[in-house]
Parts: sequence; structure tokens; C-alpha cells
Amino acid sequence: VAIDERRILLEKQSHELQEKNEELTKLYEITNSQKEEIISSINYAQRIQNAILPPEAYITELINENFIFFKPKEIVSGDFYWIKQMNQYIILVCADCTGHGVPGAFLSMLGISYLNEIIQRKEITQANQVLNELRKEIKHSLRQTGKEEESREGIDMAICVIDTGKSIMQYSGAYIPLYIIRNTGSEPALKEIKADTMPVGVHFSSDKSFTNHEIKLEIGDTFYLSTDGFIDQVGENTRFSSKKFKKLLLEICSQPMFEQREILERTLSQWMGNHSQRDDILVIGARL
Repeated sequence: VAIDERRILLEKQSHELQEKNEELTKLYEITNSQKEEIISSINYAQRIQNAILPPEAYITELINENFIFFKPKEIVSGDFYWIKQMNQYIILVCADCTGHGVPGAFLSMLGISYLNEIIQRKEITQANQVLNELRKEIKHSLRQTGKEEESREGIDMAICVIDTGKSIMQYSGAYIPLYIIRNTGSEPALKEIKADTMPVGVHFSSDKSFTNHEIKLEIGDTFYLSTDGFIDQVGENTRFSSKKFKKLLLEICSQPMFEQREILERTLSQWMGNHSQRDDILVIGARL
């Protein structure tokens, strides 16, 4: 009798185990299907985002010597770049939205849309005024009034406006500095023009105007804009740092622009080693 009871119990347990296995298999299939749908949607979003970013040929048409090193952390990116010509002005933007992946990509689409509105429709071409206008639009869209419980999303951004007629460049920055390398003597010298320490979005000093810098350009000047993804990337248990980044720019500045991009990519890869990418990465270089 005891043997029969034990056999019945084992059969019951085996049946329950089989049912649980079938349930788990179904759940796995459902989860896998949902995952594939999500990845498919994000891949489609990436195609849309890539279509909105300016094509390489258009950038080269406006600035002959340039490179864009763009490496999203996930499939879509919160970093973006933008360029347009308005009359004699070439307007170049390097931007980093709060977050990365899907949330960052949503904000990047909003930023690109407003840049088109401000620069193309309103024809505003003063660098700091573009940032001031964009801040107003972002705060209005996200209903930001400065209250504690509200969203704190914003955009770090650098904008350069090159006057091709006068060889003058305006620069205005929200957390993203401008690096200019110029051959002043036997050695190239790097000058950093610091950004304002406030984002394009809500901030305790968000009524304050962004600073407008004017730089007289010389033939051969090379300038760089970079989001914080490169300098914040961890490798060897420490950040790459802006000090190392500026040293690297000085070392590679005389190389052709496409080679500079390759060196940046190779350096980053070696630095990262087995560490995962922390953030979206965007570095823009241009030689005039």
C-alpha cells in the first residue's frame, strides 16, 4: 500500500511539474515575442532618428573638413547633431538630452523640431538667442515652471554660428564647451571656451541669458564639440576625463579629419576594455 501511495504521489508531482514546465515555456514564448516586438519597434525608431539627423554629404557640403563620431549607448540616442545654412551663416549644433535610449530619443526629436522652427522659420542666427528661445520652448512643452515635483528633463547643447562672409564664429554653450586648436607658433595651442553651467530647460537661474562668445577665425583653425559621454567613459576603474581628452585632441589635430575620428574610436575602445558603454557618445570636429 505504501509503495502504491508513493507511486501515486510521484505521478502527481511529475504531472504538476510537467504543467509548470508547459506554463514556463508559454511564458518564455510570450516574453520572447514581446521582446522581439519591442526591439523591432526601437530599430524602426532608429531608422527614423537616422533619417532626421543631417546626412554626411550635406555636412561636408557646408564644412568640407569634418568628422562626426556618434556612438549611441543603446539603439536610439539622446545625443544628436544638427547643421543648417541660413544666408551667410552655417549653424552647427552638438546636443545631449537627459537620459539615453528611448526617453533621450524622444527629447532629441523635440530639440531638432524646435531648432528647425527657431532657425529656419524665425531666422534667429545669434547663438545665445537660439539657446534662449529653445529653453522657452522646452519649458513650455514639458510644462516646467520650476516646481519640485515637475520633470527636470533638459538638453546640454553647444551651438556654433559661422559667418562665412566675415570669418567670425559665435559660440554659446549649455554645459558643452568649445575647444579651438590653432597653430600660433611651433606647437598647436588649445583654447577652451567654457559653457554656461545651466541646461536648456528648467534651472534655478533659467531666466538668465546664455552667454554669446565671438571668435575671429583663422585659416587652419580646428574646433571640437563633445557631449560628456567620451570623457565620462570608465576604463581602468577611472573616467577618461576632460584633461586626457584635450591632450588627445592636441596630439591628433594635425591629422586628416577622417583619421582623427578613427583614432578617437580606437582610443575609446582600448580605454573601455571590458567595461560597458555608460552613455551616448558624440564628438564633432571641423577644420576651417
